[in-house]
Amino acid sequence: MVLLSDKTTVRVPIRRRKTYELVAERLTEEIRSHSLGPGDLLPPERELVSSFGVGRSSIREALRMLESRGLIVEQGSGTFAVATLRNPLDHSLNLLLEAEEADVGELFEVRRILEGEAAALAASRRTHADLDVMARAIEGMVEGLGSEQSFIDADLHFHLTVAEATRNRVATHLMNAIRALLLRSLSSAFHIAGSPERAIEMHRLILDAISGRRPEEARQLMQEHVARVERDIRDAGVDGSRARG
Repeated sequence: MVLLSDKTTVRVPIRRRKTYELVAERLTEEIRSHSLGPGDLLPPERELVSSFGVGRSSIREALRMLESRGLIVEQGSGTFAVATLRNPLDHSLNLLLEAEEADVGELFEVRRILEGEAAALAASRRTHADLDVMARAIEGMVEGLGSEQSFIDADLHFHLTVAEATRNRVATHLMNAIRALLLRSLSSAFHIAGSPERAIEMHRLILDAISGRRPEEARQLMQEHVARVERDIRDAGVDGSRARG
């Protein structure tokens, strides 16, 4: 309903929903709520017809709609599975890097904001399982001091686990979106004398703050850690947004 200045009321007609649109909406909600996850097969057509109480044509049209949106993929012979959803932010951030629209300073600013708040949230919401994974990641860093790939894998795993411990799906998507930046900066820092050892020490302090449910301390330590890595890279004369190892 729209009210005009002369008190005249203009009512917008209510749009009538088609049956296949309602079916598509219900299936989309099941995917969003994770009742159906990536790789899961949708029930066969006859079962969908029975459960929704609609005709085959409505089911087929709803499936075509979901397929066109990239939510499901055909497995053959009319069988569909839930698609693995890609993080659309990944592509956008990679374009920024390739087009040189963002420099290393801007990207590290984002890391301080995002990871600092993630650490604070994780301190309030973490589970014992999260703490165990973080602790194992730190152990992996120690064991990987002689291997760049092993060290970086463990280091990255720690940061992503902190994001997952926030229980905020958007924060987790954002962390995965800057995964390429993380890998590049971690690779650069690994070759700087003393940097890997300092990272291990800082990770232990961050884990202790998260374990002790001290969000302010966790935020400060994570921001200090990210800032220290940026300084190490700058002092070494390496561009952490592009360096690879």
